[in-house]
Amino acid sequence: MAKWGMIIDLDKCTMCGTCIASCHIENNVAIVGPEEAKKNRAIFWMDTITFEEGEYPNARIKIVPRPCMNCQSPQCTYVCPVNATQKGEGGIIGQIYPRCIGCRYCTVACPYTVKYFNWYKPEWEKEFKKALNPDVSLRPRGVVEKCTFCTHRLQKAKEKAKTEGRKMIDGDYWPACAESCPTGAIYFGDLEDINSKVYELHHSPRAYRLFEDMGTDPTVYYLMEGR
Repeated sequence: MAKWGMIIDLDKCTMCGTCIASCHIENNVAIVGPEEAKKNRAIFWMDTITFEEGEYPNARIKIVPRPCMNCQSPQCTYVCPVNATQKGEGGIIGQIYPRCIGCRYCTVACPYTVKYFNWYKPEWEKEFKKALNPDVSLRPRGVVEKCTFCTHRLQKAKEKAKTEGRKMIDGDYWPACAESCPTGAIYFGDLEDINSKVYELHHSPRAYRLFEDMGTDPTVYYLMEGR
């Protein structure tokens, strides 16, 4: 059984935001508009953390990409009263939208604040409807959304490998954010496959995880800047 994970190399990341845009398009993430954004109701499956490093006048702004950490000991799954948030294949934490009742216990339990409540029924202009991804459902109002490592792509990769009469190999399955990154800063693969690039990188001395002392065991690793 695979254990899917992501590596984000902060030395390569240029903060361009391509990962955020590709995530929006691939997963039919609703754009709420300025009024809803003012109410903190914007939805980002791939978000960023912005902070300052150093002090003025030598301070430097840093932006760190932040998807769902897809923890292996996820606090969000423990508190969901209807089991809408659960660990699925390969350790990916999924959302069963028809089951979600919108209680938002999971958003409170998540220490990474990567879950978003859909406050209104999403609507798209006629010309934008043609760009919607038919492989991903349109979430109704009143459910919690989150990054799922583009799990619909996993199903396609499995079907292709089965058709070709072989097992999945490293590189068969990539989320949209990793595939679209222009600098190759995002790596994705099986953390338990000794032949994969992510296996090598997550054992790097530069690798670390956010809040890993909380015992959530996230599968998203960052490579600290070497400079």
